[in-house]
Formats: sequence, C-alpha cells, structure tokens
Amino acid sequence: MITEPYTSLEDVVQDPVFPDVDLALRRGRHIDLDDPEWFAFLAETQHWLETFYRRFGCELIRVTDGYFYLLPSGDRLGRRQLTRGEMLVGQGLALMYLDPATLKASGVVPLAQLLELLASLVGQDRLVATLNARRSRPRDARIAEETARKEVAKALRGLERLGFVERLPDDLLRLRAPLMRFADPVRGLTDPARALAQLVERGEVTLEDDGGDDDGDGDETNGSDERDGQDAEDAP
Repeated sequence: MITEPYTSLEDVVQDPVFPDVDLALRRGRHIDLDDPEWFAFLAETQHWLETFYRRFGCELIRVTDGYFYLLPSGDRLGRRQLTRGEMLVGQGLALMYLDPATLKASGVVPLAQLLELLASLVGQDRLVATLNARRSRPRDARIAEETARKEVAKALRGLERLGFVERLPDDLLRLRAPLMRFADPVRGLTDPARALAQLVERGEVTLEDDGGDDDGDGDETNGSDERDGQDAEDAP
C-alpha cells in the first residue's frame, strides 16, 4: 500500500524543503522542472499550499508549460514589478525561447544573440534609451553598445533571480519555461513568435505583477536604479 507523504498542512510546512520554496515563491521566483526537488515538492503539496497562500492574498499558479509561481490577489504579501530593462530583455528571451533553433540547442543561447535580437527589433538608440531611461544617452556608438550590454546584464540578473533564465559560463544563457509568461498576450495566434516580435517593436507587451517582497527594484513605470553600484561591479 502506498502511503501519502503529506496528510495535513502541518506535514507540508514541516518538510525541510518548505522554507526555501516558500521564501523563493514570496520573492517572486518561478519554479520549474529545472528545479526538480522544489518542483516535485510543489506538485505533491499543491492542494495544501493553494489554501495556505490564499490566506496571504495570493494564488499558487501552476502553468501547463511546467512551472509554479505566486500571483497576488491583494496587497498583503506585496508586489514586485519588473523594471523596463527586465521587461524588454524578458520579451526578447521569450522570442528566442519560441525559436525552434533554441529547442535544438537544449534551450542554451549566446548572450551576443540576445543583444543582436534586441538591437534589430527596437534599434540601438531606442534600446539604449529604454534600458537607460534615467541617464543621458551616449553619443558615441561604441559607448552606447557597451551601455546596452551592461544594462542587459543588469536585467538578466533580475530575471535570473525570478527563475526566467540561468546565466552560464562563456556568456551563454539557459532559457527556462517561465519565459512563456511574456508570450501570454499572443497565445493561440497562428504565428505567436511574429506577433510577439511586433509587440516588442511597438513596446506593447506587459507582464502581470509577480508576487514577492517589494525590494525597490521597480515602480509603476520605469523601475529604480538603487542597485546600480552593485550591478556595475557584477556585469559580465
């Protein structure tokens, strides 16, 4: 006879995995099959945790693409909005995720390919202006390109913390299933990749607020530059 591992919410919260998973979800992290232990735990305890998180004004969402995240339905847990840079980079990564060539490469793409895609979609000048909205625009093309690279690296760090992407050695990126959240506006269309590219070009893609502690990374429109000093040191 198979014994159920969890018979109550108390069993769930007593599991050694629970504190790490709980903190990750509250911070806006998406948990997918690339987090096998955490994903398995959520799959087994989904029934209990759905009720648990509703008490905090959140919904535990399981998406058929293969990931979990918390969606706030109130203000008790706090909200974290993506910055402009995180939004734009996330959109570009989602477009790459939809590319069959990415599937053949096991979801691993070079950073240079992302930079080229973003520049081709929105133009180098607009890319720098969007990523670097609160500073003067560099006049020198080489400086502008380097500025864009640093700002993309900054956005990637934010997206990595949220479980959208994993940065690998040698300027490689592993794209993860939660990036499909950025493609929600074009789901069901005949050519979602083309539709998403058109939305990115017009700057019309938005992502519903993630749950998690408001750590000052963003505001209602442009986001905040509070981490600029640290990010400049960490940029690849």
